[in-house]
Amino acid sequence: MVETTPLTDRYGRVASDLRISLTDKCNLRCSYCMPAEGLDWLPNERLLSDDEIVRLAAIAVQRLGVREIRFTGGEPLVRRGLVDIVARTRAVDPSVELSVTTNGLGLAKLARPLADAGLSRVNVSLDTVRPETFATITRRDRLHDVVEGLEAAAEAGLGPIKINAVLLRDVNDDQAAELLEWCVTRGYQLRFIEQMPLDAQHGWSREGMVTADETFERLEKEFTLTPAHEPRGSAPAELFHVDGGAGVVGTVGVIASVTRPFCGDCDRVRLTADGQVRNCLFAREESDLRTALRNGASDEELASRWVTAMAGKLPGHGIDDPTFLQPDRPMSAIGG
Repeated sequence: MVETTPLTDRYGRVASDLRISLTDKCNLRCSYCMPAEGLDWLPNERLLSDDEIVRLAAIAVQRLGVREIRFTGGEPLVRRGLVDIVARTRAVDPSVELSVTTNGLGLAKLARPLADAGLSRVNVSLDTVRPETFATITRRDRLHDVVEGLEAAAEAGLGPIKINAVLLRDVNDDQAAELLEWCVTRGYQLRFIEQMPLDAQHGWSREGMVTADETFERLEKEFTLTPAHEPRGSAPAELFHVDGGAGVVGTVGVIASVTRPFCGDCDRVRLTADGQVRNCLFAREESDLRTALRNGASDEELASRWVTAMAGKLPGHGIDDPTFLQPDRPMSAIGG
């Protein structure tokens, strides 16, 4: 039996949730993520191959105690080998939860193959259900494709389906209650996420961000929110039961990464599409696994490098610190 070494940092936190970015490419151009013209994508030779991704996922599960893997991007559904990667990762350990964070554009076609391959569930990014607002935010008229993808995911059993939404001031911040009603009537679990300083343009400002308190204010004009009894644990979202006047109709979560940080309970580690370990979403340093992997390192050696990378994790993201510097890589190149 392979000996397991947990991914523990100096503050006693243990990373058991791995986010693997499969690509930095995306087929949307969301205004809070990247410019309209897109970005300079990573060259293919720098990207991890399917075999390399599966091998590192297996090391994470079998040697480092990872119990959940989320495939991210960029947009992971544009990765041609996605279904095979899911199937091969599922074969490593059938008990590990496998999920995907996606913009939903390809789900109508891929939901059933992904479910058959062993995917557990999906998170879909959706900031509005108004076609014109969707086109404004994403610079693409594709809302209908996302809706069809969500329906296909539900039919394929990829639930619970979670919706991730970012409110943008003077763009969609007046639509919070509308989006929540749309989600709960369809059985989707909505999570509002504070906009974080991870845009490629480095245009984020705390003053321009819609805060969690503002989100609550907008929701409570239409709904009664009651804190959920379920313990939050390491989950990033604060959960609330939603009462729309005719009893509880669902739940909603708010992820206040900026104004109510939850770094002390973080259990996540990230692997970029080019094989770099990031021990924090906002880390300014990375640890290279790709070079060692391609130079013939053993599984044991790669696991040891990963453990060392996690040991240096800082106590928090430091957004409130006057010396805070936004990571050089944007969210699309890091993975969610």
